[in-house]
Amino acid sequence: MVKLGRTIKLRLYPDTEQADEFLVMSQEYQRLANIVSQWIFDHEFQLSWLKINHQLYKRFRQESPLNSQMVQSVFRTVVARYKTVKEQMKQHPYRFKNEENKWIQIPKDLTWLVKPIHFRRPQADLVRQSNYSFVDKMQQISISTLSKRTKLRFTDKGFEKYFTEDWKLGTAKLVHNRGKWFLHIGITKETGDFDNRNNPKIVGVDRGLRFLATAFDSEGKTLFFDGQKILRKRKKLLETRRQLQSKCTKSAKKKLKKLAQRENRWMTDVNHRLAKTLVAAYGSHTLFALEDLTNVTFNTDDLPKSLRNSHRSWSFFQLELFLTYKAQAIQSTVVKVNPAFTSQRCPKCGLVEKANRHHDTHEYWCKQCQYRCNDDRLGAMNIAMLGQDWLNGIKRPKIKKLTAIG
Repeated sequence: MVKLGRTIKLRLYPDTEQADEFLVMSQEYQRLANIVSQWIFDHEFQLSWLKINHQLYKRFRQESPLNSQMVQSVFRTVVARYKTVKEQMKQHPYRFKNEENKWIQIPKDLTWLVKPIHFRRPQADLVRQSNYSFVDKMQQISISTLSKRTKLRFTDKGFEKYFTEDWKLGTAKLVHNRGKWFLHIGITKETGDFDNRNNPKIVGVDRGLRFLATAFDSEGKTLFFDGQKILRKRKKLLETRRQLQSKCTKSAKKKLKKLAQRENRWMTDVNHRLAKTLVAAYGSHTLFALEDLTNVTFNTDDLPKSLRNSHRSWSFFQLELFLTYKAQAIQSTVVKVNPAFTSQRCPKCGLVEKANRHHDTHEYWCKQCQYRCNDDRLGAMNIAMLGQDWLNGIKRPKIKKLTAIG
């Protein structure tokens, strides 16, 4: 069984008094979280919930109006944030060149932090039933505040199905954003594993920018997802950023920050919709094969100079992440294969020849057997072949270079 995780976001509609109570509670939660963060920083980053609880619980219960359950939630919130930062630092080691001009990598840990993690926004984590619950046949939600428990309306637009299906509701986060109140609830569900028996459908997915994705399935059908509009929009955003950066004013920097946030939201939406479309097109019991692009540097020589930044910065990993968890929800799976020679191998005779791919015409033309094909489709075909190899029991499928037959 696979445990799926999601987060549903409910819009809350508190009156003025309720909004004031939420704000006071979330500010107190934020204050205690920063005290715990400082304690962790001062005590060599001890992340044991038991130790933190032993040192700070009695003090917080004496001086804070937060109830016992929410004080415990404060400890868990801060520990979880430090663990997240710890993992992020592992993924970005410190790199420098030594005297021999060779790159050296030093792994980072929490001791590299020069100050404690600061919780900037008011927030509060609420435990199901203890701090929040649904009442009046799911028409209202009841939430604990510092003084009492209060009921209010909410909307679950877009998330209705998660209340009717077999999802378990977990801890919720009370969030205040731009004058609006939201409740982000973590939910989980167990579903069946991917079954590699009974001939599952195999789909090779080649990611790029001219085509965001090219999918080739085991039935020989190909789907192309055009990326030209994406390229044009990113080019326009890049020009806007350059203009703002050249001004170097305070207002320009503020606009740059908003622009970056808007672009990230847009990229996320594009990848979400693309992953959703792929899953809907091929359905359950499908093996999606993707190239493992970890530490891969893309060659941008064949792209116009104005588009090279887009090729380097597009979030290919995000699409992989979204496709993975969406596939799991329907008993499908994603496997990563070695990207070597996937754009150079002829699927008919097996010849691997870099010169056979013509970037100017986006075509692959095999000199040996005269096989011709769109180069993006060819990549997806080879990726699908490696997916079949994985299904046949090869743990790390890879294309071996085959030279031309004399």
